[in-house]
Amino acid sequence: MGLVNQILTLPLAPVRGVGWVVDRVIEAAEREYYDPEPVQRELAALEHALLEGRIDQRTFDECEDRLLDRLEEIVAYRRGQAAP
Repeated sequence: MGLVNQILTLPLAPVRGVGWVVDRVIEAAEREYYDPEPVQRELAALEHALLEGRIDQRTFDECEDRLLDRLEEIVAYRRGQAAP
């Protein structure tokens, strides 16, 4: 019965293949979007800019808040992914 089922559903193979590719693209995009390293690098660069006097304390605080919120989002996502 398995062989007959495969033969009868063979015309749907391209659709399944496209679905598989879309799933892989989504997974790659999520890995990249939820990667904490770029946010951490941006935080370090922001602190460096403050210490060099290229930005003022107010700008630093605003950008730091935005980046820390992003890191919290990443941590929450990863915890949700790790949970069964």
